[in-house]
Amino acid sequence: MTMLSLGLLFGAVTLLFMFSGAPISFALGSVAVLFMYLFMPASALNTVTQNVYEEMASITLLSIPLFILKGAAIGRSRAGQDLYAAMHVWMGRIPGGLGIANVFACALFAAMAGSSPATCSAIGSAGIPEMRKRGYSPGFAAGIIAAGGTLGILLPPSITMILYAVAAEQSLGRLFLAGIFPGVLLVGLFAVYAAFRYQKEHRLAKAEFERSGAASALLLDETFTNRQKFEMLPRVVPFVLLLIGVMVALYGGFATPSETAGLGALLALLLIATIYGVWRPRDVAPILTATLRESTMLMMIIGMSLLFSYVMSFLHISQSTAEWVVGMHLSKWVLLAAILLMVILLGFFLPPVSIILMTAPIILPPLKAAGFDLIWFGVLMTIVMEAGLIHPPVGLNIFVIKNIAPDISLSDIIWGVLPFVLLMFLAVFLICVFPGIATALPDAVMGVAAVR
Repeated sequence: MTMLSLGLLFGAVTLLFMFSGAPISFALGSVAVLFMYLFMPASALNTVTQNVYEEMASITLLSIPLFILKGAAIGRSRAGQDLYAAMHVWMGRIPGGLGIANVFACALFAAMAGSSPATCSAIGSAGIPEMRKRGYSPGFAAGIIAAGGTLGILLPPSITMILYAVAAEQSLGRLFLAGIFPGVLLVGLFAVYAAFRYQKEHRLAKAEFERSGAASALLLDETFTNRQKFEMLPRVVPFVLLLIGVMVALYGGFATPSETAGLGALLALLLIATIYGVWRPRDVAPILTATLRESTMLMMIIGMSLLFSYVMSFLHISQSTAEWVVGMHLSKWVLLAAILLMVILLGFFLPPVSIILMTAPIILPPLKAAGFDLIWFGVLMTIVMEAGLIHPPVGLNIFVIKNIAPDISLSDIIWGVLPFVLLMFLAVFLICVFPGIATALPDAVMGVAAVR
């Protein structure tokens, strides 16, 4: 069988298993084992568990369950609601301040929890009802939370970036630093849009009031005293200090990523025990159960994706595909656009974890040959995969929002998130034009890399 035929067969069988409805980990694992049986030495099947273990035996991957534990501890306490309430009180006087407060709360919570769905659930359960009570349209309120939740895979600590660092063999510290300024850029773009959209809805509400006398909650002026503002800080500041402390420990060279993750998880458990009284076994059990469930699911996907990539590499499918892409002699920007388009299309059906581990052996060699900085590309790829969390047909965050706000129609949610998808692609364009947005901070903190 020719390499082209083998590659096409491999792709067709993969799509068949994906559309069969089987869980992603079992679909990828089944394809890998099937092709090992048909096209690899018979002894290969005897080493499946060994191959999976060796592929996953990375000290960097050890940090994933620990970061999940940290996120579960924060996400299952009232930290998200308190963070949202503090932002709302402090930004209440700004036009559109409630929407901007939700964006900022999502960003901070995402940076603490590292999970997009957890951010949507924790902030959205409080933020969406409050925004709607104050006159925000359902789609606008849902779009803010869904888009804000996507920052969980860009701002450190990001599980997606951990996997990219492993797949691309890049420094995790540099990658985390490279995500900070783009994350701030997205927060700024989302906040500006929230203020602009609020002003538009406010004008419409005012015009409707003048026409029919129907008053909207958007026209009400809400003020908070300084006492109310400062009363919100004691429950929020410790978690912000935790975020800062974890970052200092990681970037200051005091701890490795896995040690930092363990420290963050332990401190998060201590904080929720101290502040919210979550310390009894019946209170801690759901946190540990959620951590175990999510970690097991994620590690199964990682393990099977790595086995899938191993089989592609052994059969020279990934190498041949990469050589074919290089042989097309595309200009570097056409190559980048084609690869990002492929990531977008894969985002219709696959989570970021699988996209990274399945495509890394194919797309990274041509990008490196074209002279692209793989740290810089990791940021672009992460933003594009973020967009996949809020665009149909899969859009995980869309369905999280639908679950916490079932009275908002799916069409309203989708129309509400589309402007944020466009803002994400604007951020990708800006980072392409000004690559220093992603590379300046890691270069300043860790020095200019000799070989990227």
